Amino acid sequence: MPSLQALARDRTSLCPEDVAWLSLLVADWQIVADLSFADLVLWLPASDGSGYWAGAQMRPTTGPTAYVDDLVGSFLPVGRRPLVDEALRDGRIAREGDPEWRDDVPVRVEAIPVRREGRLIAVVGRHTNLQGVRTPSRLELSYLQTATELSQMIAQGSFPFPGDRSDHADTPRVGDGFIRVDADGAVTYASPNALSVYRRLGLTGDLAGQPLAGLTRELVPPAMRPDEETISAVLGGLSPRDTELGNGQATVIVRALPLLPGGVRTGALVLLRDVTELRRRDRELVTKDATIREIHHRVKNNLQTVAALLRLQARRIRVPEGRVALEEAVRRVGAIAVVHETLSQGFDESVDFDDVMDRLTRLVTDVGTSGGAVTARRTGSFGAIGSDAATPLAMVFTELLQNAVEHAFGSQGRSSRSGTVEVRCAREGDALELVVEDDGVGLPEGFALESSASLGLSIVSTLVAEVGGTIDLGPRPDGPGTRVVVQVPSVGVPAGR
Repeated sequence: MPSLQALARDRTSLCPEDVAWLSLLVADWQIVADLSFADLVLWLPASDGSGYWAGAQMRPTTGPTAYVDDLVGSFLPVGRRPLVDEALRDGRIAREGDPEWRDDVPVRVEAIPVRREGRLIAVVGRHTNLQGVRTPSRLELSYLQTATELSQMIAQGSFPFPGDRSDHADTPRVGDGFIRVDADGAVTYASPNALSVYRRLGLTGDLAGQPLAGLTRELVPPAMRPDEETISAVLGGLSPRDTELGNGQATVIVRALPLLPGGVRTGALVLLRDVTELRRRDRELVTKDATIREIHHRVKNNLQTVAALLRLQARRIRVPEGRVALEEAVRRVGAIAVVHETLSQGFDESVDFDDVMDRLTRLVTDVGTSGGAVTARRTGSFGAIGSDAATPLAMVFTELLQNAVEHAFGSQGRSSRSGTVEVRCAREGDALELVVEDDGVGLPEGFALESSASLGLSIVSTLVAEVGGTIDLGPRPDGPGTRVVVQVPSVGVPAGR
């Protein structure tokens, strides 16, 4: 299904500013559809004048739809719907006297011109399914009256409001709570759902006739409400804005849409949404995130304590082989601690692996190069990696880098000659390729990874298999040294996140 922007670009002569205005209207027109109990279709005039393209469509959540099929992308020739032609030609709302019949269903049709800066740029078709129509209630009459005023504002170019939009996830909808206030900010009508929201805030009487801003000030303590200017602007219906307020019993999002049909302010539409449960869950998630970060912090501290104890033990061992083994254990524990330290500082379960790898590189080369100067260089970016893959990959990298420092340039666990280790990374989606390449002495003759007795390489093979990856170890193709390629199909977070 083509987008509004694509249709406007390819099929019309609308400028980018016109398209931005229509996008803002589409972001807000669910309100108009619900208040009208009608389907809305946005017709864009074709660049050659032959007709109109359906750029967007919205069905009401308050009544039956008039269109079962999607119309977006369809073409309407000039003359097929005279009301659309009339609205665009005359710049006024065009209505059909008698309903049209569609699949044995009577449908009332209206066409609303869309004006921007004095120019007519599109038409909104409003189609109301009249099947089962009964005498409207006061709620429905209030809805329809408000829809009429908003339609007049669309035709005169004063709706939507620039910079204001209602397509955010927690923005109030018509069914959440509907209030009409007059030009003085007094309530003329409140839907049952709106009254229930105010009951949760502590209201004991009725809303009708009450100044909404003043009443809300009595129910919400100053510490839990926005500033006075925002209270007056939103609850008085003076400005197209939203705000959040509440007390110990409930939390409410309030959104105001001033009504200005004919350029005269008649009052405002105020929408409410009770988000008490939503905010409670948000607080639980914040608490949970803080707890997880605290756990990572404590794990990091515990691992550092273990590493310190192993380091003390290594200093007391007189057997060189035992000391080297404990120093390797310290390094492995330190690699895991670095990952947990990074997780303890973030707000999600992913790791900035570039930072982890750089820290691990300094850790390995500082400890393992007392003799010769080994330079480690990184090219490419690892990006964000999921916490499940971060720890094994950190250990894999540490082992490979340590292996290069020990065996490519040195002996007995220490570097004795100078050299370079190149670390390269390539990301495609959430797949990763890690290359560690050195210009050292190379692999011993007859070396095979499968039969190697090296503990470090055994750990690498096990951890790579754990994350579903593969490892290839062989001679450096363009000179002396060793090249290791690790490929992992998924690291939990797509590249660019």
